[in-house]
Amino acid sequence: MLSGRLIEIFKAIVEDFIQTAEPVGSKTLVDKYHLPYSTATIRNEMMELENLGLIEKTHTSSGRVPSIEGYRFYVENLMKSKIDDKMALVVQSAFADRSLNVDELIKKSCDILSKMTNLTSIVLGPDAQTQRLEHIKLFVIDEKNAVAVFITDTGHTENKMFQFDEAISVHDIQVCCDILNDRLKGTYINEVVEKMNQLKPLLESAIERHEVLFKAFVAAFIKFANENFYYSGQDKLMYQPEFADIERLKELMGMLENSQLWRDIGMGKGNILLKTSDNSQLVWVDDMAVVSSRFKLNSEEEAQLMLVGPSRMDYDHIVSLIEYLAESIEKMLNQGGRND
Repeated sequence: MLSGRLIEIFKAIVEDFIQTAEPVGSKTLVDKYHLPYSTATIRNEMMELENLGLIEKTHTSSGRVPSIEGYRFYVENLMKSKIDDKMALVVQSAFADRSLNVDELIKKSCDILSKMTNLTSIVLGPDAQTQRLEHIKLFVIDEKNAVAVFITDTGHTENKMFQFDEAISVHDIQVCCDILNDRLKGTYINEVVEKMNQLKPLLESAIERHEVLFKAFVAAFIKFANENFYYSGQDKLMYQPEFADIERLKELMGMLENSQLWRDIGMGKGNILLKTSDNSQLVWVDDMAVVSSRFKLNSEEEAQLMLVGPSRMDYDHIVSLIEYLAESIEKMLNQGGRND
């Protein structure tokens, strides 16, 4: 158990580093925070905090910075979650537009989260790997346009617009749809394309314009399997001092394209995992922190809202904001006003 003085000094180090991104020295703590201790006493206490693994030296300064274990201790023991009135008002205003459908609402929330925190936000929809195709409904608009509705065993639906380069008969479209419904029902979404390749000879024998329809459905299923992933504010990472190195920044940009990586992180795979509530967690991966909070889309499906940034982030505000936003989305959806 840390003494009151150690906690006071440690808390000041964390909060100063979050604000400035500069290593913190004993003189800064005395001058800026008016701690009632001598610089010699503070240096001794900083050595103790370093021995405990809560702060560490940097290569470029004699000051100290919080370690990942230090951030974990701070969040577990010292963080004061708070959602200020301005943030709450912005969130409530975003939900005032009743014309938004579920996807638009969630994407707008993701954009707001990024703008309010100056960090990168991500939304992970239901994982296609856990969903099976239940049925395909096709609505023909004309010879070159149709809308396909894919329905999964969880009740999740996806609408895909087909725009053909050449005219396709209604009969061919319906036959293709019937074959796929008959042969693909119960197939996991991420395995549908592989199974469709096995059905290609059957489609060739039954449908005149089989190649056009085959390509359209394959493209639609690939999009379905990978589309439940949205991110906003990826450029925000460029302005974080921790990611100033161009190679590190390129690595992070590449990571943002990998939806499976974020699903793994969302499941708690990282260097350190910390649960902040029943539906929320913090994961630290090297010099990066990921705060996430789950919310229900319906009785069967969940989505996850995530915020990505350096380990030096304002946890007091960020954890409370993402939890408030996730709870607000779930509350709105459960009211039945946006399940369209």
